[in-house]
Amino acid sequence: MGGGGRGGRSRTQRKHFRQSRDNVWKRSKSDPNPSSNENNPPWTPFATENAAFDFYYKEQGIVDPQHWDQFVAVLRTPLPATFRINSSSQFSDDLRSQLENDFLHSLRDEVVEGGETEAIRPLLWYPGNFAWHSNFSRMQLRKNQTLERFHEFLKLENEIGNITRQEAVSMVPPLFLDVHSDHFVLDMCAAPGSKTFQLLEIIHQSSKTRSLPDGMVIANDLDVQRCNLLIHQTKRMCTANLIVTNHEAQHFPGCRLNRNYERMELDNNISQLLFDRVLCDVPCSGDGTLRKAPDLWRKWNTGMGHGLHSLQVLIAMRGLSLLKIGGRMVYSTCSMNPIENEAVVAEVLRRCGGSVKLLDVSSELPQLIRRPGLRRWKVYDKGTWLVSYKDVPKYRRSVILSSMFPSGRGHHDLVDSSCSVDPEGVTNGINGNAGDGVQAVENPVMSESGAEVCDFPLERCMRIVPHDQNTGAFFIAVLQKVSPLPAITEQTKIKNDEQYVEPANQSLNDAQVPHITSSESAHEEVFKAVSEENVDDAEPNTEDLEVGPVTCEEQNSKETQEPDNVQNTAKRVPGKRKLQIQGKWRGVDPVVFFKDETIINSIRDFYGIDERFPFNGHLVTRNSDTNHVKRIYYISKSVKDVLELNFKVGQQLKITSIGLKMFERQTAREGSSASCAFRISSEGLPLILPYITKQILHASPADFKHILQNKEVKFEDFNDAEFGEKAANLLPGCCVVILHIGMYHHACHREV
Repeated sequence: MGGGGRGGRSRTQRKHFRQSRDNVWKRSKSDPNPSSNENNPPWTPFATENAAFDFYYKEQGIVDPQHWDQFVAVLRTPLPATFRINSSSQFSDDLRSQLENDFLHSLRDEVVEGGETEAIRPLLWYPGNFAWHSNFSRMQLRKNQTLERFHEFLKLENEIGNITRQEAVSMVPPLFLDVHSDHFVLDMCAAPGSKTFQLLEIIHQSSKTRSLPDGMVIANDLDVQRCNLLIHQTKRMCTANLIVTNHEAQHFPGCRLNRNYERMELDNNISQLLFDRVLCDVPCSGDGTLRKAPDLWRKWNTGMGHGLHSLQVLIAMRGLSLLKIGGRMVYSTCSMNPIENEAVVAEVLRRCGGSVKLLDVSSELPQLIRRPGLRRWKVYDKGTWLVSYKDVPKYRRSVILSSMFPSGRGHHDLVDSSCSVDPEGVTNGINGNAGDGVQAVENPVMSESGAEVCDFPLERCMRIVPHDQNTGAFFIAVLQKVSPLPAITEQTKIKNDEQYVEPANQSLNDAQVPHITSSESAHEEVFKAVSEENVDDAEPNTEDLEVGPVTCEEQNSKETQEPDNVQNTAKRVPGKRKLQIQGKWRGVDPVVFFKDETIINSIRDFYGIDERFPFNGHLVTRNSDTNHVKRIYYISKSVKDVLELNFKVGQQLKITSIGLKMFERQTAREGSSASCAFRISSEGLPLILPYITKQILHASPADFKHILQNKEVKFEDFNDAEFGEKAANLLPGCCVVILHIGMYHHACHREV
C-alpha cells in the first residue's frame, strides 16, 4: 500500500502524470513562440479551476466563506519547495548553520514567488530549525545561474542523506506520533519513504551515541516497484533498524505464535507483532496536492472520496489492532474531503467502542496553524445532497454507506432511535466545536431533514489548509488505544441494510474489521489520482477487503505464496548457472541468518573488529548457499527479534529489504590476492568504523585528496612517507582511510 494514497495507475499513466506535472507551470519547449505555428499549437497549462470542486467544498464549509477566495487563489499557485535536515546526521548542525549564516543572506536579493519576503526561511513549527521553506520553484533552481550553488548544495546533500526534499505538510504526521528510540513503529503505507526516513531519524536521534536504538521501523507498501523506491530512499539513512515489507495494509500480518509456543521458553519476549506507534497515512483522493499536481483540477469529482472510504476504514482498523495498549496511531490523508477524513475517524471510534480515544494535541507544535476537524458534513451523490443515510435511495446503498454520515447510523437505527441532529441545518461556515452550540443556517438545506452532528469530539482532528502557511492541504487525527479492542463474537450480522461478515473467536487485542460487501463496485466514480506522497496501487473494491485472522498468511490477498513444505526448494532459472533458492513468497529471496563461522571469523580477524560489536545472530543474507553469498546485512537486536518471530510463525512477513548492507564479496579481480573474501560496504562503514582496529589508516588532507583523485596510487607518491609505509604494510584487500580535519572524521575505503 503506498504511503498515503497510492492511486492504482499503470507505469505508463504514472510516467504521463509526472511529465504533465513537470510541464504544468511552464510553456511548451517544443514551441517557445505561441504564434509561430497555427497547425501545431503550443501546450497550454491545465485549467486550475473546477466548478464541482468549488460547489462541493463551499457547501462542506472547510473554510469560512469570507476566506474562500484567498483559499482558492493560493491553491492555484505552484507549491514552494521544502526540505528537511537529517537531524541524526553528524553534520546536521553544520548544515543548519550554513543555511542560517550563508544561504539565508546570500539569497536575500533573489526574486521569489508568492509574495514572500525571504528567499528561504526555517519552518518555525518544526523542532530545531531542521526544516526549511524555499520560495524558488524547481524551474528557478534549475535555470537561474545565481542559484546554482544553492541548487548543487540541495542535490548533493539529498543524495548522501543529509537532507530530504519533502512537502512541508508531509512532515507533520510523524511529529505527532511522539516516537521514542525504543519504540516499534509501523508505517503502513510507506512509499515513497520520506516519512519513513523521518521516523528513522527520530529513533536514531534520541538513542545513545555510537549505539543502535532499541526500537525499529517496519515500512510497508503494497506495490513492489514502490517498495524499491522506498528502499532507495531509506538506504541513505544507513540504518540497521528497518524492515521493508510488501503487503496490503488492511491485511498486514500480526505474526502471532500459536499456543504450542506458550509452553516453550522463548529467546525474546515477542510472541506477537505489536507496535508502540503506527503511522496510517492511507490511500486517498489527493486533492490536497493540487498545488504540485494541478492536472487534478480537471479530473476531480466527488466520487473519488466515496470509493476509498471503506478501504481507509479497514486500514485504520488494522493499524489499531496491531497497536499496543497505550500506543498512539496517527491517521492522515492529503485529502480535504470529510468523507475520507472525519467520517473515517468517526467510524473507527464507533467500531472500537471506547477502547480508542481521539487525542487533543492542540498544545503540540503551537506554531503550526491548523483548523479543527468538522463535526457536521453532508454526502453528495448523483447531483443530490444527502444529510442522513435514510435519504440514500436503496439502489445506492451499496455505494453510499452509513459510515459516511456524521452519526454513522443506518436506516433502521434512524427509525428506531433518535440521532443527534442540527434542527437548523448545516451552515456554510466552519463547523462548531463540541459544546460551542450550533450556528443557525442562512439558507435551507437541500434535504427535508436536519443535518446530523457527530457525537465524537472531531474538532480534535486537524485540517491544514494552503493559505494559512503557504503549504499543501492535509488532514491528521491522533488516536490512542486505551484498552483491548472489542471482541467480535457473531459470525454474521445485518446492519443498516449492509451485510457485515465478521470472523468468529477473535482475540481482544486483534478484533478484525467487518467486511462490507456490495453488489456494485464502491469505486465506480473513483479516479485514483494522487501525489508523490499519496499514491497507491490498490483497487479499493470493497468486495476484496475481507480481513483474515490475526495470524493471517494473506491467503485471500493477491500475493501468492509457496506451501510451507516447499518454502526452501531450489529452482533453476533459464540462462543462469546458479540455483536460486526460493523463499516462502514467490519472487522474493529468502532472509536467512548467516552462521558460517569460518567466514565470520575471517572478517573479524582481518579487520580486527572489537568483540564489543555483536555479530552472533545479527548477520543475515538473502541466499542460504554460503558459497554464493554476495552480500551480508547487519540487523539490530529489535529487527533480529522480529525476524526470529517471523520464522516461528511460518514467515508471514513478506520482506523485501532488511537491515544494513555491511559486507560485500570481493569481485574476482579484487579478491584474487585478498586475505579476506569480503570488503566493508560504504553503507555499513559508519556503524562498524568505531570498532575496527586493523586495515585502517589516518591521512593528511593532501594524501587523502591524492587517493580520491587517482584510481591507482603508488606508496612512494604520498606526501607523508610514514603514511606510505603504513599503507605498504597493510594486508591485500579492503582498507579504511580516515581524514582528520579539526574535530571531524571523514572516511573512505580503498583496495590495497
